[in-house]
Amino acid sequence: MIAVRWYLRYGLSYRDVEELLADRGVEVDHVTIYRWVQRFTPLLIDAARPCRHTCGDRWFVDETYVRVSGRWIYLYRAIDQFGQVIDVLVAENRDLEATRRFFTHALEYGPSPTEVTTDGAPTYPRVLDELLPAACHVTEKYANNPIEADHGRLKSRLRPMRGLKRLRCARVISAGHAFIQNIRRGHYELGTEEEANLRVLAAFNELTLAI
Repeated sequence: MIAVRWYLRYGLSYRDVEELLADRGVEVDHVTIYRWVQRFTPLLIDAARPCRHTCGDRWFVDETYVRVSGRWIYLYRAIDQFGQVIDVLVAENRDLEATRRFFTHALEYGPSPTEVTTDGAPTYPRVLDELLPAACHVTEKYANNPIEADHGRLKSRLRPMRGLKRLRCARVISAGHAFIQNIRRGHYELGTEEEANLRVLAAFNELTLAI
């Protein structure tokens, strides 16, 4: 599990993790590490879900881009006022269907927000009127700066990869990055007794026993 933690936590490629493990006397091919990350990341996220803090009532929603198989695709992301990543969604199109799918999934695991801040994309008002009619929809200039700044952390993690090969890989990595970020920020009841720099390690030790 240490290979999965290293890969999700740090700006490493699969070959970087392979080399670090070899330094410790563990011979593992980088393709095997890739398979571990793809297999165990969703299991870790599901195991941790009961320990996750309730999301805040103010959401900041935006899309960014990731490169998959040489083409740019959309990545919907949302954070609350406390910096907790609420959900992520990889979508080939920025349209009504993708926007609805993102909000539907984000609303499955917590209370509905009272305020949602987005950019001026025309799909958001229609979906919010449908799914969150009571929520205040904010589109003021600069109001969405928190989520736009948060995109940068994901982009820094993706940079060593030089692009992703499959949509499934993009989904797993973007969700795994959000998962690690939330643990580090203290949005899970995992590793809370440890200092911040040991929180991810402690959380993975607990979750390894659960899966």
